[in-house]
Amino acid sequence: LFRSATTKKMYGLDSPDERKAAYGQQCLLARRLVERGVRFVELTTLDYGIGGGNGANPWDHHGSIKEGHAKMAFQVDQPIAALIRDLKQRGLLDETLVVWGGEFGRTPTSESADGRDHNPNGFTMWLAGGGVKAPLVYGNTDELGMYAVKDKVHFHDLHATILHLLGFDHLKLTFRRAGRDFRLTDVSGNVVEDILAS
Repeated sequence: LFRSATTKKMYGLDSPDERKAAYGQQCLLARRLVERGVRFVELTTLDYGIGGGNGANPWDHHGSIKEGHAKMAFQVDQPIAALIRDLKQRGLLDETLVVWGGEFGRTPTSESADGRDHNPNGFTMWLAGGGVKAPLVYGNTDELGMYAVKDKVHFHDLHATILHLLGFDHLKLTFRRAGRDFRLTDVSGNVVEDILAS
């Protein structure tokens, strides 16, 4: 497919870092899929093989976190910014929800001298477009970054909010298992109204 030099540069397709160029290609493909009406698109990053990073979760740095996270951020920052900017320029961002996150955060304390362990108690995810207020920072961790302390959002709340933004009522979305109806958000979850655009 034809790509202008401007598009290649914007998405980082001209980067000598093959992982950044590959992620840029995914972001450009995502934009094209959204333009053509594809409803769900998932992008994944590529492993640099540093420290605790692994193929399934290349952000999982139990060692060499400074080097590993810097390389992972280098891989994704430019292409993601290009995707959001491109969606906005094309009038697609208002109807496209972009969600960025991982399985959890990292502890503020050291593991193996230069790594960080898993932290499910305080971490960051971000959302853009699709009915979310912008710009907005919602919630805080303690001064060390270990625990969420203000405007906590449980993952059931996050899922309820994402489903709401996609037009679904999470209270009515169930699946049947072992003779019982289960909600996708289990027995809890509230839409985080404060992050919704009016």
